[in-house]
Amino acid sequence: MSHMQINTDPAALLRDTYVQVDLAALAGNMDAIRAMVGPDVAVMPVVKANGYGLGAVGIAPTLLAHGACYLAVATLTEALELREAYPDAPLFILGHTPDRLLPIVVRERITQTVFTAAQGKLLNEAAAALGRKATVHLKVDSGFHRLGTENVEELFSVCQEPNVEVEGIFSHLALAGEAEDAKQYNRFMAVVEALEARGVRFRYQHLADSIAAVDYPEYRMNMVRPGALVYGLRGFHKGYVEVKQAISFRTRISQIRTIQKGEGVGYNYVWRAPEDTRIGTVPFGYADGYPRNMRDKGYVTIRGVKCPLIGVLCMDQCMVDLTGVPDAVEGDIAIIYGDGTNNTMSIQEACELAGTNKNEIVARLLPRPPRVYVNG
Repeated sequence: MSHMQINTDPAALLRDTYVQVDLAALAGNMDAIRAMVGPDVAVMPVVKANGYGLGAVGIAPTLLAHGACYLAVATLTEALELREAYPDAPLFILGHTPDRLLPIVVRERITQTVFTAAQGKLLNEAAAALGRKATVHLKVDSGFHRLGTENVEELFSVCQEPNVEVEGIFSHLALAGEAEDAKQYNRFMAVVEALEARGVRFRYQHLADSIAAVDYPEYRMNMVRPGALVYGLRGFHKGYVEVKQAISFRTRISQIRTIQKGEGVGYNYVWRAPEDTRIGTVPFGYADGYPRNMRDKGYVTIRGVKCPLIGVLCMDQCMVDLTGVPDAVEGDIAIIYGDGTNNTMSIQEACELAGTNKNEIVARLLPRPPRVYVNG
């Protein structure tokens, strides 16, 4: 697959615009998370949305080598991409898989989220036909009201299916404040205890995402589901764990020219040169997942200098003001997203400028820019 061009040499790429992933940072983040939660808590990194933009297939071996008990995705399509690349990797679908597709989950040995008796029956039939067991985790709706149920009868009926192994049970916090989070925890535990009272035993109970895993040690149970944290994107408020941003977004100057005072740049000439100006074209745009509303706010970093984007952002190219880097030449690297050091735009700054959150900034990085994997 073109977007899975796994390479450590940017010069060998078929495009100058690429996403660089630091596998050493990723490994260090996994190690730090595992050290924080301790040996009795399993860590299931979330690699949905193409590994938060890093490339799920490219980062999977590093995560598994550093203690991932599962790789969690949102959809069957995401799981199948990983299954094709890694026939034996433990995979977990956090989201809903439509009933008609449940036999594929069993066939491909993927652990599935379920919350209805009907899903349990269908998985039981598919497993019986294949002569194996379907592995599932029950999803409890503890108040987030996105997916799951609090109906104990419904969940218990799944546990009674002979070819379904109910390995775990989980829920998700709304993170609406300590009091609300505690309320959700109690609602979740009430369902767990009701099922345990009927003889059900769960290998895994989990509630905590990245933020909860750091801020609420009491909600770690025996499994956590970090996503952003694995990639070095911080969101915690009370606790602390040392993680390092593992992703950067880079390109190179494709053309440099000098335009005269008053000349316009780009669509509708919304930007005009206040004086004779040296400008550069850089080959990335909103079709690579860069927010189009960064106009008049965004910049790239060339030779350690912030160079503002000028004019309307195009689908595939942007123009930058090179006034601050008179020595810039065509082919120079321009850092679109860095880690915030050396005048680069961090993911945190990008999300603030674009008016969104960090996860959206990285998740919207499209497959078009190849991923380059480096170690440190």
